[in-house]
Amino acid sequence: MDNNEILKKARDIKLLACDVDGVLTRGEIIIFNNGEEVKIWNVKDGMGYNLLSKTSPRIKTAWITGRGSVQLETRAAEIKIDYLIQNCMSKKEALGRIAEKENLDLSQIAYIGDDIVDVPVLKSVGLSSCPSDACADAKEAASFVSALNGGDGVVREMIEIIMKALGEWKKVLERYEC
Repeated sequence: MDNNEILKKARDIKLLACDVDGVLTRGEIIIFNNGEEVKIWNVKDGMGYNLLSKTSPRIKTAWITGRGSVQLETRAAEIKIDYLIQNCMSKKEALGRIAEKENLDLSQIAYIGDDIVDVPVLKSVGLSSCPSDACADAKEAASFVSALNGGDGVVREMIEIIMKALGEWKKVLERYEC
């Protein structure tokens, strides 16, 4: 898909959803003896969500992940993710429930995933992406493959694409001019 087509599809986005491990993180998980999990988050993605919520609050956000942890709940609440669905291996079904609740067509959803469990969603939404280190099946299913690896700001990249397509990126830049 070329850049013009990506921007055209991005104009219709009302929900940005993604996987967590391998997208928002590099897919590495530290598990302590007590079972607590630690994930390493990229601040660029956090800033992207912050910019999106301040500039385009009508765009909802969702994380749909096959794993679950208290850290995910904490991080999702901290950056105000609208929907957090954990321990989910049927991501297309989960996304369908969110779409129904928000009265959205799948064409109005952007999704970022990195592995085979994400492929059905990547194929079904209006705009899909995967990190450059995603599995081959995810790369084949996605609308475009990011130049970034998972955990290196791939979500921020999608947020910028959506905001630029909506003509809102200039507002963001103006806020930070000295």
